Amino acid sequence: MKTGSCLCGAVTFEVSGEMRPSVACHCTQCRKTSGHYWSATQVPSDRLTLTRSDGLQWYQSSPTARRGFCSVCGSSLFWEMESEAATSIGTGTIDGDTGLHTEKHIFVADKGDYYEIADRLPQKEQT
Repeated sequence: MKTGSCLCGAVTFEVSGEMRPSVACHCTQCRKTSGHYWSATQVPSDRLTLTRSDGLQWYQSSPTARRGFCSVCGSSLFWEMESEAATSIGTGTIDGDTGLHTEKHIFVADKGDYYEIADRLPQKEQT
Protein backbone atom coordinates (compact mmCIF):
# COMPACT_ATOMS: atom_id res chain seq x y z
CA MET A 1 0.00 0.00 0.00
CA LYS A 2 1.31 3.43 -0.97
CA THR A 3 -0.12 6.79 0.04
CA GLY A 4 0.05 10.17 -1.61
CA SER A 5 -1.37 13.67 -1.58
CA CYS A 6 -1.39 17.13 -3.02
CA LEU A 7 0.85 19.80 -1.48
CA CYS A 8 -1.72 21.05 1.06
CA GLY A 9 -3.35 17.73 1.96
CA ALA A 10 -6.86 18.58 0.70
CA VAL A 11 -6.54 15.51 -1.55
CA THR A 12 -5.07 12.28 -0.19
CA PHE A 13 -5.10 8.80 -1.64
CA GLU A 14 -3.99 5.19 -1.24
CA VAL A 15 -2.81 2.84 -3.98
CA SER A 16 -2.94 -0.92 -3.51
CA GLY A 17 -0.84 -3.37 -5.49
CA GLU A 18 1.80 -2.82 -8.13
CA MET A 19 2.14 0.43 -10.03
CA ARG A 20 3.34 0.71 -13.63
CA PRO A 21 6.83 2.16 -14.11
CA SER A 22 6.78 5.93 -14.45
CA VAL A 23 6.42 7.47 -17.92
CA ALA A 24 7.67 11.01 -18.62
CA CYS A 25 5.26 12.88 -20.90
CA HIS A 26 6.54 15.96 -22.73
CA CYS A 27 3.28 16.90 -24.51
CA THR A 28 2.15 20.51 -24.46
CA GLN A 29 -0.76 19.81 -22.10
CA CYS A 30 1.47 18.07 -19.53
CA ARG A 31 4.04 20.86 -19.74
CA LYS A 32 1.32 23.50 -19.26
CA THR A 33 -0.31 21.75 -16.30
CA SER A 34 2.95 20.96 -14.49
CA GLY A 35 5.36 23.69 -15.59
CA HIS A 36 7.74 21.09 -17.08
CA TYR A 37 7.18 17.54 -18.25
CA TRP A 38 4.90 15.30 -16.20
CA SER A 39 5.99 11.94 -14.85
CA ALA A 40 3.24 9.48 -13.96
CA THR A 41 2.68 5.92 -12.90
CA GLN A 42 -0.63 4.18 -13.54
CA VAL A 43 -2.95 1.71 -11.80
CA PRO A 44 -6.37 0.21 -12.51
CA SER A 45 -8.82 2.80 -11.18
CA ASP A 46 -10.32 0.35 -8.69
CA ARG A 47 -6.94 0.18 -6.90
CA LEU A 48 -6.86 3.94 -6.24
CA THR A 49 -8.80 5.02 -3.14
CA LEU A 50 -9.35 8.68 -2.34
CA THR A 51 -9.04 9.08 1.43
CA ARG A 52 -9.69 12.82 1.28
CA SER A 53 -11.13 14.60 -1.72
CA ASP A 54 -12.17 18.03 -0.38
CA GLY A 55 -10.03 19.86 -2.93
CA LEU A 56 -10.27 17.48 -5.88
CA GLN A 57 -11.47 19.06 -9.11
CA TRP A 58 -11.48 17.60 -12.62
CA TYR A 59 -10.68 19.49 -15.80
CA GLN A 60 -11.82 18.02 -19.14
CA SER A 61 -8.54 18.62 -21.01
CA SER A 62 -9.65 16.97 -24.25
CA PRO A 63 -12.77 15.27 -25.58
CA THR A 64 -11.47 11.92 -24.27
CA ALA A 65 -9.39 12.72 -21.17
CA ARG A 66 -9.54 14.65 -17.92
CA ARG A 67 -7.02 15.86 -15.35
CA GLY A 68 -7.48 15.83 -11.57
CA PHE A 69 -5.97 18.63 -9.53
CA CYS A 70 -6.29 20.23 -6.11
CA SER A 71 -8.43 23.36 -6.19
CA VAL A 72 -6.76 24.62 -3.00
CA CYS A 73 -3.02 24.35 -3.77
CA GLY A 74 -3.10 23.65 -7.52
CA SER A 75 -1.20 20.36 -7.45
CA SER A 76 -1.55 18.22 -10.58
CA LEU A 77 -2.51 14.75 -9.36
CA PHE A 78 -4.29 12.50 -11.87
CA TRP A 79 -4.96 11.91 -15.55
CA GLU A 80 -7.70 9.64 -16.88
CA MET A 81 -8.69 8.63 -20.39
CA GLU A 82 -12.44 7.96 -20.57
CA SER A 83 -11.99 4.76 -22.58
CA GLU A 84 -9.70 3.16 -19.99
CA ALA A 85 -10.38 1.84 -16.48
CA ALA A 86 -7.00 3.16 -15.30
CA THR A 87 -5.78 6.30 -13.57
CA SER A 88 -2.40 7.89 -14.08
CA ILE A 89 -0.97 9.30 -10.86
CA GLY A 90 1.70 11.98 -10.75
CA THR A 91 4.74 10.06 -9.50
CA GLY A 92 5.89 13.03 -7.42
CA THR A 93 2.64 13.00 -5.43
CA ILE A 94 3.38 9.59 -3.90
CA ASP A 95 4.72 9.73 -0.34
CA GLY A 96 8.23 8.44 0.44
CA ASP A 97 10.18 6.04 -1.70
CA THR A 98 8.12 4.71 -4.59
CA GLY A 99 10.32 1.81 -5.73
CA LEU A 100 9.57 2.95 -9.29
CA HIS A 101 11.81 3.90 -12.18
CA THR A 102 11.18 5.93 -15.31
CA GLU A 103 10.56 3.57 -18.22
CA LYS A 104 10.40 5.94 -21.21
CA HIS A 105 9.69 9.43 -22.53
CA ILE A 106 6.64 10.11 -24.70
CA PHE A 107 5.57 13.03 -26.90
CA VAL A 108 9.18 14.16 -27.18
CA ALA A 109 8.31 15.96 -30.44
CA ASP A 110 6.51 18.51 -28.20
CA LYS A 111 9.24 18.90 -25.56
CA GLY A 112 10.45 22.33 -24.54
CA ASP A 113 13.56 23.76 -26.17
CA TYR A 114 15.07 24.68 -22.80
CA TYR A 115 16.11 21.14 -21.77
CA GLU A 116 17.64 17.97 -23.18
CA ILE A 117 16.64 14.38 -22.50
CA ALA A 118 19.98 12.75 -21.75
CA ASP A 119 19.12 9.65 -19.72
CA ARG A 120 19.27 7.21 -22.68
CA LEU A 121 15.78 5.83 -21.96
CA PRO A 122 13.52 5.07 -24.94
CA GLN A 123 11.92 8.14 -26.52
CA LYS A 124 8.70 8.16 -28.53
CA GLU A 125 7.77 11.05 -30.81
CA GLN A 126 4.14 10.61 -29.78
CA THR A 127 2.79 7.89 -27.43
